[in-house]
Amino acid sequence: MEAAAETRQERKRRTREAILSAALQIVEQESLAMLSLRQVTREVGIVPTAFYRHFASIDELGLALVDESFASLREMIRDVRRGNPELAGVIRSSVAILVRHVHSQHAHFRFIGRERFGGVRVVRDAIHHELELFERELATDLARLPDLDMWASEDLRVLANLIVNAMVSTAEGIISAPPERPEAEREVIHTAEQQLRLIVIGVEHWRSR
Repeated sequence: MEAAAETRQERKRRTREAILSAALQIVEQESLAMLSLRQVTREVGIVPTAFYRHFASIDELGLALVDESFASLREMIRDVRRGNPELAGVIRSSVAILVRHVHSQHAHFRFIGRERFGGVRVVRDAIHHELELFERELATDLARLPDLDMWASEDLRVLANLIVNAMVSTAEGIISAPPERPEAEREVIHTAEQQLRLIVIGVEHWRSR
């Protein structure tokens, strides 16, 4: 009986993952607001009623995609922060790490980029909330860096906001760059490097009141 229960649980887990994967593939081409339950279930090969064993609505499915997508973004942010004792070190490594993660988790970054200004409010709000959490976590990390430990908390928050917005904008630029024009992506990367260098220059000359 226990083995059978485990088998059912595993089957349920695989179906849930298949629903999330199918939805993520579909929304690469269109907004979540346009996604229909029948599109997803047809792609997975299940009846529509089976969908409700995993998600109460398309909105709830969208929130699950937010959680899954931000797991990828958290991994990227951890890589950016790992092993860099000062801000200049973070800047040097961040763009290369960002490019690598965007290419390896293309669908997740496209979903975040499309839906953070999309038509499903609950999903849009969830994305904004997650980005705010990133800013707070980054501000906490920045406060531990040399020369930033005396900064006011508000200044650290603004700096974290600048860095997060620059990285999200860069990710969206990489995703939007036409694959047949590699120079377009190179221009996005160059701009990102310049933005982050300017941020570092500003940090070096800023003094909190």
